[in-house]
Amino acid sequence: MMSTLMKPAPLRPAAAPAPQAPPAVMEARDLYAGYGQGDSIRAVNLPIYDRCITAIIGPSGCGKSTFIRCLNRMHESLPGATCRGSITLSGRDIFSLDPVVLRRQVGMVFQRPNPFPSMSIGQNVAAGLSLNGVRDKTVLAEAVERSLRQAALWDEVKDRLARPATSLSGGQQQRLCIARALAVEPKVLLLDEPCSALDPIATARIEELLLELKKQVTIVIVTHNMQQAARVSDRTAFMLLGDLVEFGPTDAIFTNPKDSRTQDYVTGRFG
Repeated sequence: MMSTLMKPAPLRPAAAPAPQAPPAVMEARDLYAGYGQGDSIRAVNLPIYDRCITAIIGPSGCGKSTFIRCLNRMHESLPGATCRGSITLSGRDIFSLDPVVLRRQVGMVFQRPNPFPSMSIGQNVAAGLSLNGVRDKTVLAEAVERSLRQAALWDEVKDRLARPATSLSGGQQQRLCIARALAVEPKVLLLDEPCSALDPIATARIEELLLELKKQVTIVIVTHNMQQAARVSDRTAFMLLGDLVEFGPTDAIFTNPKDSRTQDYVTGRFG
């Protein structure tokens, strides 16, 4: 009786390797911060990945703004503020840095546009460089144009740089504030609800700008707008009552969260 030749089983294709996260340009470890005897955030461990947009979401009062204000040491300037734990920037403890030096590397844009009212459009952009001792007019002019181009504002204001910054619309003022932060060439840009005071058209311009800027700078954005977080961010952190509940790729946070509290928040069961 002839033996039957067995065909070898087909080889299964190798599983695609999981995409590796980029290096962390900043990292918080066991971070606690608050006011007086209370902690607004507790035991936060969160990497901020290079050239990515990280969104911080959560209901009001959960500690989002406290967290990002710790990243450039603005939190500690408030009366009664406390902060303990570790935050590093490119591996270096930020609490060992002069706050002025740190804020050149970790810029911030606030909820409402805050151009300096006594300065022109051009002077606003150059303000940080001027405060740091740059006096060369050619260097300042180049920095103003570069930063306004990065903020997608140059074509709108190039012929009126000497006009007051307050002559701009709200959306333009917010992009001007972004340009001002970019002028000192930071590694990280923090944005605390940057679109909450803007109309939908201005908001869309800011979101388009952020997607372009992340090619050059790491971005952290606090937002109450979950649709905005889903549109622009690469990774999302969900905070609740001072705790970091969940952190991961934005798609996973919004479509397949691991924690039921995250699921409840992103589906609108509370907020």
